[in-house]
Amino acid sequence: MEFPEPTNPRDDRREVLLDYLDFYRAVVRAKVSGLTEKELHTSFVPSGWTPMELINHLLHVERRWLSWGFEGQAVEDPWADSRDGRWYVPPEQPVETLLDALDAGGAHTRALVLSHDLADLGAPGERWECADPPPLERVLLHLIQEYARHAGHLDIVRELADGTVGEGSD
Repeated sequence: MEFPEPTNPRDDRREVLLDYLDFYRAVVRAKVSGLTEKELHTSFVPSGWTPMELINHLLHVERRWLSWGFEGQAVEDPWADSRDGRWYVPPEQPVETLLDALDAGGAHTRALVLSHDLADLGAPGERWECADPPPLERVLLHLIQEYARHAGHLDIVRELADGTVGEGSD
């Protein structure tokens, strides 16, 4: 997937924001797809997270901000990506299952965003911790920040693991 250059014409700001989310989701997939099973479950950084935990975190972040937050849906355990104050993923969880869930979440995000205006406010609820719900545009900007930041983390992991640098995997 090519980077959504600012000079790429788009008639709808929603499409611009979705293009960035799709791009960074693809970068995450590419970065972890080049790792071995052992590397997926190994921390390369002092804070101790593993690539598998990061993928699971992104999956839950998108769900928390859009399904639980913006849509106000009941989510069984919105914080299931965390245990004892750190990111968590069940050890038997296959990477492809997480990546497929990440892609399915992206499809849900696209459908949701295209069915709303960017100024639409999220549903009041527990997600916002008694604050007024933000507009969809602010939620999307937060998600882009999350994805871009963590794609950068995975870029460092790949460089440390096998020397691969850049937004693709190979």
